[in-house]
Amino acid sequence: MNPKPAEFPAFDRESHRGGRGVMPENTIPSMLYSLSIDGITTLEMDVKVTADGKLVLSHDDYLNPWFTRKPNGEDLREEEKENYPIMQMTYDELKQYDVGLKAHHLFPSQRKMAVSIPLLEDVIDSVQCFIEKKGRAQVFYNIETKSSVSGDNTLNPTPEVFVQLLMDVITRKGIMPYVIIQSADVRTLQVLKENYPYIRTSYLVGSRRKDFTLEDNLELLGFEPDIYSPNFKYLTREEVDKCHERGMKVVAWTPNTKEEIDMLKLMGVDGIITDYPELLVE
Repeated sequence: MNPKPAEFPAFDRESHRGGRGVMPENTIPSMLYSLSIDGITTLEMDVKVTADGKLVLSHDDYLNPWFTRKPNGEDLREEEKENYPIMQMTYDELKQYDVGLKAHHLFPSQRKMAVSIPLLEDVIDSVQCFIEKKGRAQVFYNIETKSSVSGDNTLNPTPEVFVQLLMDVITRKGIMPYVIIQSADVRTLQVLKENYPYIRTSYLVGSRRKDFTLEDNLELLGFEPDIYSPNFKYLTREEVDKCHERGMKVVAWTPNTKEEIDMLKLMGVDGIITDYPELLVE
């Protein structure tokens, strides 16, 4: 028997990559920080797959020189990046690199700490332990599959393999009712729709699709997802209304000022993903 998805929040307040404006992104400390903010309903995170088939939190195909240091303490340089594809590294190799000590030029207020790229299963264990110990309300996990056609079998698994690996972890950890799987790669969502129709899906739409209509984007996907998740810069009130007429929620990303967030709320969005989760509860 497949567990029914939990009721979606009345307004979804999502911490982008755990709140990367404040903490090193996609790490256990960032997720626990976001949990400490009352009112945050969802932890947004990205997953990649290692050479040994483990799911880890990372937005990037390669180790990111913006915030990565090598095991010897040296900064990873931009020109070296392509020597470090995550899918070509085992988890034991990957965890030797630090992703929290190097200053991030886009987020100068980000707290610095020694931290490595974590396993998804360790993130889930840490989050659920925090919830139990603190008596905190259960949060949702908005997990993005980072994949592309061009990356198949070199930078990411094929969609069928990726989805199976992800669902194995989700099932084993017992969090299925609280999971949203999002992607800009429609193939991932199509596999989920076919094999796991009870999982909440979110279709990410970014700048590459900004000149396409809602109808164009949904035609490419081939079905109506639970959530339509566009870049907030290209979202209109008309599009929000159209989504609601079709029964889809709208969760916009990634406004990072109070003014942008207030504007989106006036548009009638159902949720917001931001790098600064404190802004959602002020």
